[in-house]
Amino acid sequence: MANLVNLESVGKAYVMRTLLDEVSLGVAEGDRIGVVGRNGDGKTTLIRVMAQREPVDSGRVTHVGGLSLGILSQQDDLDPTATVRREIVGDRPEHEWAGDARIRDVLTGLFGGLSMPGFESGIDSVIGPLSGGERRRIALAKLLIEEHDLIILDEPTNHLDVEGIAWLAGHLKTRRSALVVVTHDRWFLDEVCTRTWDVQGGKVHDYEGGYSAYVLARAERARIASTEETKRQNLVRKELAWLRRGAPARTSKPKFRIEAANELIADEPPPRDTLALRGFANARLGKTVFELLDVRIETGPKILLEHLTWNLGPGDRIGLVGVNGAGKTSLLRALKDAAYEDRQPAAGKIVVGRTVKLAYLSQEVVELPGTLRVLEAVSQVRERVEIGKGKELTAGQLCEQFGFTGEKQWTPVSDLSGGERRRLQLLRLLMDEPNVLFMDEPTNDLDIETLTQLEDLLDGWPGSLVIVSHDRYFVERTTDTVLALLGDRTLRMLPGGIEEYLQRRHAVVEAGATAAAPVRRSGGDTRAAKKELQRVERQLSKLADREKKVHDGLAEHATDFDKVSALDAELRAIRDERDELEMRWLELAEEAE
Repeated sequence: MANLVNLESVGKAYVMRTLLDEVSLGVAEGDRIGVVGRNGDGKTTLIRVMAQREPVDSGRVTHVGGLSLGILSQQDDLDPTATVRREIVGDRPEHEWAGDARIRDVLTGLFGGLSMPGFESGIDSVIGPLSGGERRRIALAKLLIEEHDLIILDEPTNHLDVEGIAWLAGHLKTRRSALVVVTHDRWFLDEVCTRTWDVQGGKVHDYEGGYSAYVLARAERARIASTEETKRQNLVRKELAWLRRGAPARTSKPKFRIEAANELIADEPPPRDTLALRGFANARLGKTVFELLDVRIETGPKILLEHLTWNLGPGDRIGLVGVNGAGKTSLLRALKDAAYEDRQPAAGKIVVGRTVKLAYLSQEVVELPGTLRVLEAVSQVRERVEIGKGKELTAGQLCEQFGFTGEKQWTPVSDLSGGERRRLQLLRLLMDEPNVLFMDEPTNDLDIETLTQLEDLLDGWPGSLVIVSHDRYFVERTTDTVLALLGDRTLRMLPGGIEEYLQRRHAVVEAGATAAAPVRRSGGDTRAAKKELQRVERQLSKLADREKKVHDGLAEHATDFDKVSALDAELRAIRDERDELEMRWLELAEEAE
């Protein structure tokens, strides 16, 4: 099978740094390739070179004749004066694009429906005022509704929630086009990819399988080569142990060699000793950390949570997930305000333990003086830090653990990238020796290697931990319990974790459920509602048949302008009638409960 794209002895350098050195590789039909590597090592450069968006210094890049290639870059090229409708579906008539199964799937998966309910003016919203995340989802939707031989995606999961990421993974697995994707989302890599490219030191190492298989292959290679990077090997072995023991579903991946994995981790203990950590946490925190008693949390006129009674105990490790706008960040801020400023919520009471020392990693990066050096910024907080089990690290050692090695520790803050500033923000928090840690989207801008280092550090951290993140892998790896905000003003514990959350959300969407409580009816009213509900369902079924016939007629008479106009008018009338019936169905469904 001929490759769609070939790189032959490609070299690419910027200033004094070589990012690609004699790289030769190819992408064949049906390939789904994940690209991993440290920030700054050349992942984005590699895919831009592949797409011929960036010239090479040496070697050559060739595309098969007639290749249709679509690329999602980190910066979009959307017209700020255009509407969302114009950018995504162009001039296509509504009956055409709304009847297209792929477009319906993409708009529902990325925006919650064809009407795009999250936008003020729906699909007719102007792009200019939209946020960067909204623009990025529009660019992704525009790409996915098109047919391509190869699609290249640079960090497509950024700005998507857990549901959106799960939908995107499912969508990409069903496409026939080849795929190359740069992402730090390890669950996504495992779910979607059949090959992994690791970009480091100017070279690209090719591995079969997704992320789990890649971790195993790296561990095997490190063992065979007997390199001196003992610390890095141990991290890989530790993550491999978690993949095998902590996430059994992953072991069914065809490229994951179970016997070799068992041999490598035979003497590897579990990632963390939960009982021991709880003991340390009790000693540091006592019995009370945070107690919420009949709490109501509001933002403006909107009530996010009410009648919330919940206890965060010593050593609890909580993953907090939920629909956007349900109140995850607001809940953390309410706890922070109670701890820092003794400020109580709109109603109810938050009791804070007397020994609580809270560190809160928000989504915003704290600005520091640009002339301050990395090591100075960390030492400014404390010279040494205890990280549990009697283990102590100096500021310099902790910097090294987070990728600030050698001369990098003397880099001015002003010269750091967004991911590096994020790492520095986290370092400063940990140096203050908190015993309660809140982390709101901690994985933003962090590469996989830094994430594994952070996970390793948290494994031995003796305190209470709450993490809000769309990174499913990180949540599963670092926490013991998942709580969910489902948009109904309550907080629920999910024994089945994120998988249960996705199932619940899917059930809600399928049923068309609303947050409003059903009105109690008499037995006679309920029976009447059920009877009319059946009648409405029959009408909807007939409308669906009529709509199909109209679509068939539009296809058959595509060149007959008068006939198409008449059928288009009929289709609009059917849609209006269907909308009314669907609203009536929802009302009757509530009455029939």
